[in-house]
Amino acid sequence: MSQPIYNIVARRTTFSSEHVPEHEFEHLAVGVDPWITVGREARMEGSGGSAGNDREPTSPRAPFRSSGSHTMVAMSCTTILIGKSATYDGSTIIARNDDSGHGKYDPKRFIAVDPADQPRHYRSVLSHVAIELPDDPCRYTIAPNVLNNRGILAEAGISVRNVAMTATETIAVNERVLAADPMVEFRPASGDPHSPEYVPEQPGGIGEEDLITLVLPYVSSAREAVERLGALLERYGTYEANGVGISDVDEVWYVETIGGHHWIARRVPDDCYAAIPNQLGLDDFDLEDALGDRREHMCSADLREWVVARHLDRSMDRRPEHTRHLNPRKMFGTATSKDHIYNTPRAWYMQRTLNPGEDWDSPQARYTPISEDIPWCRRPEERITIGDIDFLMSSHYEDTPYDTYGTRGTEESRRRFRPIGINRNGHLGILQLRPYEPESNRALIWLSYGSNPFTSVAPFYANVRTTPEYLSNTSGEVTTNSLYWANRIIAAIADPHFTENSDAVEHFREHVLSYGDRLVAQTDAVSRRDEHVPDLLEQSNEMMADYLRSQTNQLLSQVLYTSSNLMRNAFTMSDR
Repeated sequence: MSQPIYNIVARRTTFSSEHVPEHEFEHLAVGVDPWITVGREARMEGSGGSAGNDREPTSPRAPFRSSGSHTMVAMSCTTILIGKSATYDGSTIIARNDDSGHGKYDPKRFIAVDPADQPRHYRSVLSHVAIELPDDPCRYTIAPNVLNNRGILAEAGISVRNVAMTATETIAVNERVLAADPMVEFRPASGDPHSPEYVPEQPGGIGEEDLITLVLPYVSSAREAVERLGALLERYGTYEANGVGISDVDEVWYVETIGGHHWIARRVPDDCYAAIPNQLGLDDFDLEDALGDRREHMCSADLREWVVARHLDRSMDRRPEHTRHLNPRKMFGTATSKDHIYNTPRAWYMQRTLNPGEDWDSPQARYTPISEDIPWCRRPEERITIGDIDFLMSSHYEDTPYDTYGTRGTEESRRRFRPIGINRNGHLGILQLRPYEPESNRALIWLSYGSNPFTSVAPFYANVRTTPEYLSNTSGEVTTNSLYWANRIIAAIADPHFTENSDAVEHFREHVLSYGDRLVAQTDAVSRRDEHVPDLLEQSNEMMADYLRSQTNQLLSQVLYTSSNLMRNAFTMSDR
């Protein structure tokens, strides 16, 4: 029997970009399923590079059903990172909407990963990169995809050591960066293996599929996680540009990948939040600190030399040999008309909401929805709550001419910008680490599935060995027995009649958030007197899931009734 999660000893592992132990990076054979292990071999779908190993799930832990496609698809998400002095209770909070691409919907689940189930010999489904992992992982809780056609895709997680990660925010780098440090892309084998002209496959780098699995179970602090992630990027490279949020109870960090092997990371100031759409966001970077004391910044070891050698700094007052402060957004990022539709409006609306005292709407406003210089981070006017984050991540430009469901503006303005709360939200994970609670029950994952404007986050303790079936046993088949699918159904029914259904959704959100707050307070109070903490936290999670199921079923009934009465084929005359 596995040892209780709260008895696992957190051992600090030094892992910096200067030294990467060779034994941690060996090649391996692979099998079928990310979380079913045979001995010490992690069996993952995609063995030998084949696609479409469709099979029925063999256990509740792994209800995977492959679609047969291993295409590397960029995700589209929204992130907010909040320092401990900017939150309502002194917690560090990192949150992200995990969204799928247009026309794609990825079922989600919520699971705890036991150390015995963590791969020791890892191979990426998408890039086929093989990595030997340390033999001392800790337990962690994640919200991965159900279908394993693109690998594990853990997306958001908290470890028993109270380190949190959300990965990833898909970003973009410009063509000069790609020329200076190309992406490390997978190239399949070509030709007859028995021919002298045969070219074996070339593995790619690491990406969103891999990051949490490769980092979270092996680190004891946010800084250590940044260092380990940076070392992996430098050694293996990446095939996509990503941003990663990482936190512990004291610090919040944000990592951005730059080209195939380079990276930068900045600590979010304690009294600030960072609002991040799908765009390279860091706008001020202290290179001296990153290459020196690393108090607030970190980066790949050769960043200065690389920037100078490839002429990436375009600032007019540059002194290449004495570069200290960089603007990574201008140096490495993009600024296109597509960004003005898809990205900058989301940053604008988040900051408009959290700093409402400023002028955001007049012709003289400093920042507009298409401004390219919206700050990466800033100090909010009031401390930020879970409800504030839930609203932001569900938002659709309320009280502006751009509100998707509003009446202001024009039909064109209401469809002009990509909203944060969108039809293809997969899950929202708000990862909260509370300094005033014991380590055993410090970590909460506030979780919701489906399109955010029609649901609510609910709190679940992360330090558990099992998770509620209502959130964990999601399958690829539509059923109201799953929170994910129930919320997807509610959104599809309510969306055409948003105003008529809005009261029911708002009441649902109020009930779930208030019940969740009360349940957490009660559980915290009992856990301080109870030595069987994991059992208690699992019981609390089950209670939250039961309440959530009841409220979700009620909401489904209400929106179904309201929308049925508003169907286009409705006729008011009847014989009864």
